[in-house]
Amino acid sequence: MSKTVLIVDDSASLRQVVSLSLKGAGYDVIEAADGRDALGKLGGQKVHLIISDVNMPNMDGITFVREVKKNPSYRFTPVIMLTTEATEEKKRLGQEAGARAWVVKPFQPQQMLAAVSKLVM
Repeated sequence: MSKTVLIVDDSASLRQVVSLSLKGAGYDVIEAADGRDALGKLGGQKVHLIISDVNMPNMDGITFVREVKKNPSYRFTPVIMLTTEATEEKKRLGQEAGARAWVVKPFQPQQMLAAVSKLVM
């Protein structure tokens, strides 16, 4: 059975790059443009991993992760933050919200896939 990954990023081109890498590795992918869009697309379906940007319109990544973790269905779903943010403060906020890994853009697809395969349940 293939695993499903939700990608949340306001950059369509970045979502495409991540999506192609994941699909190439055999994952199913759901894409969302920001946190609010992502919450709407979750809707109780099984998601094995979430990859989220931090800086997005409507709902930023850290707020999104906090919201996701309130939902019992997704409380244990691992989250990777994929972002240009590299400050310790942002990383700490991300970890407190529930993010398990932090990948800084620009990233190597292999590096991201390694993080994904480690965290996918």
